[in-house]
Amino acid sequence: MDIADAEGLAALSMQRVAGELGFTKMALYRYVSGKAELIAVMIEEAVGEPLDLSEVPGGWRGKLERWAHQLWVTWDRHPWLPGATIGERVMGPKEIGWTESAIAALAETGLSGSEQMDAVLLLSGHVRNTRSATSAGTQPWTTQRQLSPALSTLLDHAADRFPALSAAIASAGDPTPDRSREFGLQRLLDGLEVLINQRSG
Repeated sequence: MDIADAEGLAALSMQRVAGELGFTKMALYRYVSGKAELIAVMIEEAVGEPLDLSEVPGGWRGKLERWAHQLWVTWDRHPWLPGATIGERVMGPKEIGWTESAIAALAETGLSGSEQMDAVLLLSGHVRNTRSATSAGTQPWTTQRQLSPALSTLLDHAADRFPALSAAIASAGDPTPDRSREFGLQRLLDGLEVLINQRSG
């Protein structure tokens, strides 16, 4: 995990881990069958115990806000996690427990089982997307939400070509890394609230 946290999953190999631990590569195979199983164990360790949302105030909305915020914290602490948790694979009980916590928050809302699962998928997708947007090179701004030098120069010289974007940037104020995260989260929860109110009505 220290290797992945510092250098990403690309730097992780059985040979590298063995060297860091002072073992031979073959000795590691007594504990895990290969890199895929090693990463699966790392995911379980990194995500930690599932959240207990039972005492979180604010009903289902407060619980899902806490869930999303804690997921951001966990993925910020271990930036390799989003990439490691995609695709078909065997999930461990701790990772499944995170989904259980979010689904449980919606249990008394009147949403169907499929709607509950879709809601959690939307929330986790938002966390994943906004996490990806903080990675250098994926957006026309830096990880600190400042305009990239190339885009800044372009807009300085061609604002008339991109008037809507120029106006939006001019009125946006000081950008913060968490603003788009929180904006999207609240809008998703607003939409869920409308649906839940329809169900209860």
